[in-house]
Amino acid sequence: MNSSYRLAERLLQTADIEINGGRPWDLQLHDARALAQALARGNLGLGEAYMDHEWDCDALDEFFYRILREKVHQQISPSRLLWHALKNRWFNLQSHKRAWQVGKVHYDLGNAFYQAMLDSRMTYTCGYWKHARSLEEAQAHKLELTCRKLELQPGMKVLDIGCGWGSFMQYASEHYGVECVGITISKQQAALARERCAGYPIEVHEQDYRSLDMKADRVVSLGMFEHVGPKNHRTFFEVVNRCLVDDGLALLHTIGRNRAKAIPDPFIAKYIFPNGELPALQQISSAVEGLFVVEDLHNFGADYDLTLMAWHRNFENHWHRFQEEYGDRFYRMWRYYLLSCAGAFRARDIQLWQWVLSPKGKIGGYQRPTLT
Repeated sequence: MNSSYRLAERLLQTADIEINGGRPWDLQLHDARALAQALARGNLGLGEAYMDHEWDCDALDEFFYRILREKVHQQISPSRLLWHALKNRWFNLQSHKRAWQVGKVHYDLGNAFYQAMLDSRMTYTCGYWKHARSLEEAQAHKLELTCRKLELQPGMKVLDIGCGWGSFMQYASEHYGVECVGITISKQQAALARERCAGYPIEVHEQDYRSLDMKADRVVSLGMFEHVGPKNHRTFFEVVNRCLVDDGLALLHTIGRNRAKAIPDPFIAKYIFPNGELPALQQISSAVEGLFVVEDLHNFGADYDLTLMAWHRNFENHWHRFQEEYGDRFYRMWRYYLLSCAGAFRARDIQLWQWVLSPKGKIGGYQRPTLT
């Protein structure tokens, strides 16, 4: 039994996880090198070892919930992640040129794949589960709550930054009679969004947010800000301010982290969302200073656990359709991504925020709407 094994065993015990134990969240070790990789390279080493079948776990979501809830990851200092930390500090990894990479790597995986995993509207952001009993209801409730927060009225023009496959625009146009302009950096998203939004007063463009030059009554961004990066946060909100009428409202829906100085997750950055970086509260509040009044801040991050688990069930149920095309390594990578993120939200290690912003402050104040 080497030192890596003993250290890993001791750390895992603090989270009530046993190596080769008999419970669903226990780690089943097939190759001891997995533990050394995890200690040296953090979640990147642990994730790659899982992809390589060096260890298994029946309930990965519960495994990560326990690890993150007890902050086991903060008790190690991965020695081989120094360059990962430094490049995020020194370089603008979300520059105009690099912004398109995540579209090609992640969002262009295949529309059929995402159609199988998501709800019927293809809403690839956190659902709102307070009154929902299914993924379909949770996503419909999130879209409705977002529309109400924006105080949409017929005839308004809405800009959707990071419109995905058009779920919000289609819902808002159908239920609130608004016109929408959406932008995405994914060719496949844009093509399907145009198809799904045909017949509605909706335009879809392949465009980086920095090149926007228009005026809208409302601006919304659901699940795109995670790709902006802290070096560009101020620029993003300057664009939103430039595009929004003086008495308008903007809504930002984003995953967020609890600590501003934490480095981006190396596994997610390499395999899932290239160049992504979750914002912290203080980073967003600093970036909007002087540009917007924060009218409302709503955290429903615990709902992302339920959303991710629903996506995972769909992924597993439909995997047979994609197994030959994507292969076993992709399957384990994607399972690791979905379930580790579910565990992180369950542990409250990461959050989901909706910010409502106004350029000058809403006269008489803003009241957050509710769903009954």
